[in-house]
This record gives sequence, structure tokens and C-alpha cells, in this order.
Amino acid sequence: MSRLRLIGATVTGLALALSLTACGANDDPLAEETTSGGSSGGAVTVGSANFAESELLAEIYSQALEAKGVEVKRSFNIGARELYLKALQDGSIDLLPEYNGALLAALSAGGAPEGVSKPEDVLGALKKVLPAGTEVLEQATAEDKDTLTVTAETAAQYNLKTIADLQPVANKLVIGAGPEWGERYQGLKGLKEVYGLEFKEFKPLDAGGPLTVNALKDGDIQVANIFSTDSSIVTNKFVVLEDPKSLYLAENILPLIRTEANNPTVSGALNAVSAKLTTENLTANLAKVQVDKQDTATVAKAFLTENGLV
Repeated sequence: MSRLRLIGATVTGLALALSLTACGANDDPLAEETTSGGSSGGAVTVGSANFAESELLAEIYSQALEAKGVEVKRSFNIGARELYLKALQDGSIDLLPEYNGALLAALSAGGAPEGVSKPEDVLGALKKVLPAGTEVLEQATAEDKDTLTVTAETAAQYNLKTIADLQPVANKLVIGAGPEWGERYQGLKGLKEVYGLEFKEFKPLDAGGPLTVNALKDGDIQVANIFSTDSSIVTNKFVVLEDPKSLYLAENILPLIRTEANNPTVSGALNAVSAKLTTENLTANLAKVQVDKQDTATVAKAFLTENGLV
């Protein structure tokens, strides 16, 4: 799932303008109410981005909260960061899984601070730029970074090992990613500024999802933005290009929550999830959803049970 986690003037402006109101999430028509008991506060509406890992993490958060008696509503598959930050702003959601580096990049005017790349440094910088009325809880060791990925054939043809190796051949290649990637610093803008890459064409597809993976397999694109925990990388023997100039920051997973929705029960449940979540077990559980086609709720329940969280 984020990294994730530098995003362009529109989103930076949104981030700077986020002064979250006290409105609740109960009017969200997309939210699906569960039957679990409520906590001392009201219901917590959990959101997710529009890719499988985010939805799996959101379901893990939801079930962990329900196990502690918190009433949960679900509003998953909202879209890209630009959309779900608006949902957080207007109170449609209270909580969602985020990626520390991607979120820092999105919220930082002028880009993430230079030299900040390690998880603890990214977290410290992130806390300084969070919108009023929001906070992040403890981050997991689990990390999921953006990657530039190619087929083994393309890697061999152009002798590609790092993103920098694309520089002399990028104008021959088509790159595919989510539509928002065309305007993100950790997308086309950053690739041009940091690595000098200008591709033959950008194809807006989905955020590391099946459209992007299948386009890479079929040769419709030659370079793809795929998340590092995606099982398709191993299944298809894709080659992930190294990032020697650290365009992509640490991307540890952590809950982003409206302060008014937080309390000791909520933070305790979510911090316990972060303590058990690793890159390895996240990758394995995501494969159950993407490859084995298991139901997200079933996989989330198994993860929580295996780790003594329900």
C-alpha cells in the first residue's frame, strides 16, 4: 500500500486550508453503519483510498475498533489523496490509514524538508505540518513505497537497474499510473526535476491496481507505478528500479485521525495494530486479497486473530 506518502499547488493549498470543523460523519451517504456497540464518543467513520491495500488496512482498523466496543461506520474506496483529504476536512470521515512520507509530501508547502527520509525524521516533520484538528497515531514498521517497475524484458533490453538508468531512454517509453500522478511531485513532476525524465507518454490508469499491472504485462506501457508490497511484482517477475536519489521517502503506515474522534480506547486499539503490522505480514495478507481473491473482511479478521487483537 503508503507511501504515498511535493504534490502540486492545488493539494498544497488544500492542505494549508484544512481547518477541520466539528461536524460529524453521520450524514455521509456512503458510510455503511455496523452493528457494533458505541464507545464513550460517537461513531468513528473509517475511510480508505481507492486501492486494495488501503481498503484492507481500513478494514483492519475498523474491526480492531469494533473489538473494543467502538461503533464504526465504513466509507471505503473514496479515491486519491486529493479526495480523501477533502472528506477528512468536511467530516465525512474521521480516520484512515496513511503513509508518512506521502502525507508529508502532500502537506508541505514547497516540498518535504531536504534530507528527511528516515521513518522517525519523516514522522517528526509530518507532525509539524498536520492540519489543525488532526493527528497521527503510532506508525508501524510496515512500509509500502511507490516504485517504478518494469518487466524483466524491458530491464534487460535497456540495462535498467535504477530510475536514473531511464534517463537516456525515457522518451521512448510509456509510463502508467493513477491519474493524479501526472500532477504529483512524487510522480511525473519529481521524476523530471530529480532525474531529468520525460517520457514518451503518460497513461492515466489506476493507483498501482489491475489496470496498471495488466497494461505493463501486455506491453501497453513500459514503466509502471506499482506499490512495493504488491504481489504482482513477484508473481510476474517484474523488476523494481532502485531510487538512488531518494525521490520516494519512507512510507511507514500510520492512522490519520480527526482529534475529536480520538480517545484512549480508539488510540489504544489502533496503536496495537501498528505494533503488529510489518511489511512482511502486510504483503502476505494483501496477496490473499489480490491473488487468492479472499474477502477483505475475512483477511482482516484473520490478521487480527493471529496477532491477538480480537
